Amino acid sequence: MKTAVTATNAGLAFALEMAMLAVLVYWGIRTGGNGLAKTALAVGAPAAAIAIWATFLAAGGHPVNLPTVPEAALKLAVFLIAALALAGTGHRTMAIGFAALAVLSVLIEYTVGT
Repeated sequence: MKTAVTATNAGLAFALEMAMLAVLVYWGIRTGGNGLAKTALAVGAPAAAIAIWATFLAAGGHPVNLPTVPEAALKLAVFLIAALALAGTGHRTMAIGFAALAVLSVLIEYTVGT
């Protein structure tokens, strides 16, 4: 049972990670005032998330290892920032769903294990 839960959660976590990047691109395009600002935000926001993820959170190893609680908190924070960005574009219901799935996935990852 634990294997099925962790395997399913790994798929959910990956989908959330990809959705987070898509949300940040969408937010950048919707938020920027002109073409240059839209491009800068649509590239810069996901690039910042990728840098944080690759440094502290990437599955399979990352260069900076944090203790479990700060790592889980950082992962949740990055996801919730994306949820706030989605809400800021007017998609509040989707943002709540995204945030709920992110909280569920992080809870499963750090309690049941991977």
